[in-house]
Amino acid sequence: MSFTVAIVGRPNVGKSTLFNRLVGKKLALVDDTPGVTRDRRPGEAKLVDLRFRVVDTAGLEEAAPETLQGRMRAQTEAAIDEADLSLFVVDAKFGLTPVDQALAEMLRRHGKPVVLVANKSEARDSDAGFYDAFTLGLGDPTPISAEHGQGMIDLRDAIVAALGEERAFPPKEDEAVTNVDVPQAAPDAEGEAEEEEPAYDETKPLRVAIIGRPNAGKSTLINRFLGEDRLLTGPEAGITRDSISVDWEWRGRTIKMFDTAGMRRKARVQEKLEKLSVADGLRAIRFAETVVIVFDATIPFEKQDLQLVDLVLREGRAAVLAFNKWDLIEDQQAVLAELREKTERLLPQARGIRAVPISGQTGRGLDKLMQSIIDTDRVWNRRVSTAKLNRWLEAQQIQHPPPAVSGRRLKLKYMTQVKARPPGFMISCTRPEALPESYVRYLTNGLRNDFDLPGVPIRIHFKASENPFEPKKKRR
Repeated sequence: MSFTVAIVGRPNVGKSTLFNRLVGKKLALVDDTPGVTRDRRPGEAKLVDLRFRVVDTAGLEEAAPETLQGRMRAQTEAAIDEADLSLFVVDAKFGLTPVDQALAEMLRRHGKPVVLVANKSEARDSDAGFYDAFTLGLGDPTPISAEHGQGMIDLRDAIVAALGEERAFPPKEDEAVTNVDVPQAAPDAEGEAEEEEPAYDETKPLRVAIIGRPNAGKSTLINRFLGEDRLLTGPEAGITRDSISVDWEWRGRTIKMFDTAGMRRKARVQEKLEKLSVADGLRAIRFAETVVIVFDATIPFEKQDLQLVDLVLREGRAAVLAFNKWDLIEDQQAVLAELREKTERLLPQARGIRAVPISGQTGRGLDKLMQSIIDTDRVWNRRVSTAKLNRWLEAQQIQHPPPAVSGRRLKLKYMTQVKARPPGFMISCTRPEALPESYVRYLTNGLRNDFDLPGVPIRIHFKASENPFEPKKKRR
């Protein structure tokens, strides 16, 4: 992006609505309740011919530094310092308040370019508030309606005037065209040459979502990874509301990490705002490749923890367990043995799942956690050659033949891997609807053990083989 813009203002003036308008998606949570946004949320904005990075911020309020509102204000001021320009949003319908005057003075002290934006200018009684905005001494206000998309061209012109043509439109670099290798078709018959299993790409960016119950330490963990107070943290439960993405590098590899709101049991989620936060977290799970489920090591394996792990596996994502707050455990060896036993017993559908004791507060175990994430992603992307799978399937049937149903023996004829991410297999067989679930589990566990696929969901689809005499029977 060519430059960065921070959207600032007091609570409930429409900052998140403007952010969603600029990025062209409903990324930020929007509600009539003041103070919905708490963390800095970045996004890639498009405004007519402008392309820039935009940051949504929390509503600024006067509060003591140690309070939640004070920590939110510190996050907003950090966004102003990092931005090249600030969009100061005021409510033209409601008019100016003493908080707006104080914020205008603070923006002047930062010395960065400011564009004054009078939102909700489509309202009938907004003229008085619009003209009051001139008294802030930050130049002519730009009337817009973020909800209806009015005034966006005027906002574009105001941004260009504040930054200058050279800064707003930097020269474009020539984009190099890379050659893309076309994958070769895999052999489809037995006896063909064994295809090569593709190597794992250690350089591709990795998307990781951090989920867990409220107050499990998710935001503290990400801050420790980044080495800065990027996300709002504190002793209060449920601070995070939006799913915030942060980019960083670990050993030369780009990692996009998503912080999500704490997820309580569904029966306890009653308020509309919490429902929106949970829905945002579920979208982050679907977008991610690997999901880290953060457990509170002092009270692990609550029912909600197990349900979250099951949700991640049903979505087909790679899962890693992180037992946080390990620094608060006294007898660590005994607790570790107990956690291992409970992991194997309570999560049989994720046999071999990687679990790492960590401390987001002290930074203990974070490198081991990241290595577990990379290893799990490697398994999640793994492909097995068709020749190996068919040799394995033959050996499994010799060791444990499929059962006879209604006096007729089931036959498993052919097997191939149809997809990865997660590994998915197809087996051609007779009467797939009659194959008992116990035999499917036997095959799944065999695949997991023999091809080293621990901790990732495995999908096996059964397909009836075509009967060449079926059309003749129908004609008769």
